[in-house]
Amino acid sequence: MKLFFASDLHGSLPATQRVIDTFLASKADHLILLGDLINFGPRNPIPEGHNPIGVADLLNQYAESIIAVRGNCDSEVDQMLLSFPIMSDYNIVLLPTGKKIFLTHGHIYNADKRPLLKKGDVIAHGHTHITVAEWQGEQIIFNPGSTTFPRNEGGKPSYGLLDGTNLSVLDFDGNILNSIKL
Repeated sequence: MKLFFASDLHGSLPATQRVIDTFLASKADHLILLGDLINFGPRNPIPEGHNPIGVADLLNQYAESIIAVRGNCDSEVDQMLLSFPIMSDYNIVLLPTGKKIFLTHGHIYNADKRPLLKKGDVIAHGHTHITVAEWQGEQIIFNPGSTTFPRNEGGKPSYGLLDGTNLSVLDFDGNILNSIKL
């Protein structure tokens, strides 16, 4: 199974187009969206190419491939534009190995406030806009960063990819920023 992760699009159409293009090129089975899809939020500047309706229209074309969770900037009004569900605070992907990936945005559940998980399970979240792929205690904490407002060192927009047992964060030039084996 191959999964593509993106978070914190914040209504930027150019960033969303880059996500879709890279997702399609990766030939991943699913596009995992970890929240903050359409709105930029009160603490962020208006993003380049801000176009909420355009972002929704583009994402809706791939709705059958998307698994999404609600970010702190996502609302019922945003859901009205999207043809896939985004209002759940979390979702779970079961891997063929029996491990879980707990999908959430990060404002409710995160590395510091974890749900009950087994050793080796993954917490995948966005929210901080900082890339992470590492063991923290008994779980793997994974954050693909942000496609629109990256805050990781170097400030490069990024995404995540699970390919077999390799869980990686990459920039859009294909450089691996963080990586871990499941």
